[in-house]
Amino acid sequence: MAKKVVASLKKSGGVSYTKAFKLIKTSKGAYGYESKVLMKELVDDFFKS
Repeated sequence: MAKKVVASLKKSGGVSYTKAFKLIKTSKGAYGYESKVLMKELVDDFFKS
């Protein structure tokens, strides 16, 4: 199934997408991950927030 996800993110002549993962701290003090599929230009904004 992972191959389908990677294949769907590659669009020839279209917009390039990236899957980004960020480590976040929950209200209970534990750590978790947040992941999003973003356009390449928006990755820096995702990590700044």
